Amino acid sequence: MKPASIGDYREAARRRLPHFLFEYFDGGSYAERTLRANIADLQDISLRQRVLNDVSAIDLSVSLFGQHLAMPVALGPIGLAGMAARRGEVQAARAAAAKGVPFTLSTVSACSLAEVARGSPVPFWFQLYMVRDRGFMRSLLEEASAARCPALVFTVDMPLPGARYRDVRSGLSGAANWRGQARRVGQAMARPGWAWDVGIHGRPHQLGNVAPLLGPKSGLEDFLGWMKDNFDPGVTWADLDFVRAHWKGPIVIKGILDADDARRAAEAGVDGIIVSNHGGRQLDGVPSVARALPRIVDAVGDRLTILADGGVRSGLDVVRMLALGAQGVLLGRAWAFALAAAGEAGVRHVLDLIEAEMRVAMALTGVTGVDRIGPETLAG
Repeated sequence: MKPASIGDYREAARRRLPHFLFEYFDGGSYAERTLRANIADLQDISLRQRVLNDVSAIDLSVSLFGQHLAMPVALGPIGLAGMAARRGEVQAARAAAAKGVPFTLSTVSACSLAEVARGSPVPFWFQLYMVRDRGFMRSLLEEASAARCPALVFTVDMPLPGARYRDVRSGLSGAANWRGQARRVGQAMARPGWAWDVGIHGRPHQLGNVAPLLGPKSGLEDFLGWMKDNFDPGVTWADLDFVRAHWKGPIVIKGILDADDARRAAEAGVDGIIVSNHGGRQLDGVPSVARALPRIVDAVGDRLTILADGGVRSGLDVVRMLALGAQGVLLGRAWAFALAAAGEAGVRHVLDLIEAEMRVAMALTGVTGVDRIGPETLAG
């Protein structure tokens, strides 16, 4: 039976993926309080139902950073997303292009920037981490520029990886030896569909953009070790100058959760911010995006383009985020689950669901355009 919701896709992904991969995509940090709050707090947002309005012509289209989008949605960056399905980031980029929305490629993708550029029919957004190796960063920015990426998403909330207990328990991390590898192989063999599609036919598993640094025989442990050793805890606002020197397009800072940081971003002259707590994968106990977003909109909503991610599980949730003040919404786990369950077709279907659910929510709140969704759409 075809999934009817993003929740259905999550369950389908759980059945298809090896345990360590599902836990990686699904999990958060520490006790996962913020992960749960992202979903619960957003779903607690009530909207005003309005009736007897002409909603026969609903327009979801928007313009973000000079790019026309079919709806105010983008596929956000997810590390190792390409391990969810064969050459997965390429499949996701194609699905996003077919629906007229951006795909964002992570620095720590499974497929390289060059591979996705060859496979995608349109340019895509690129996400960058600040790492110690500035030469590596410079080369990635040059490659993204050559691929005509329309926007750079600069993630700033990961000076160190969060404490993710599920990854340790599942065997993804904390076991850099033959026992850990054997455990993951056993989990993969328990999912023969994934093992055949990704484990065998999805080769080479070169860990995308960092493959040149790790060497041709590198494995998952090498990749995780590189991440741990190369994220730069010494980065400051001054380092934004390095990024700006090597990137001439729009810069969007991802990982803003505090109004003072949003003001600093505006003062730094970036084009936009993404209100995000990294999907609850970094510092547990911080506010959910739904709670943080209104304060940030009040602080800088007239100075920056504000996007948001975190806890979005439906088109109704997208409308809620817009009502709270976001101008666009990034999907994360939603598209990763769909990719794992059904590849490119699954991602396209999730975007179809988002679109259809947005139309229903807009019709029942009496609005016909995205620009008409705002605080007045909220109940109470």
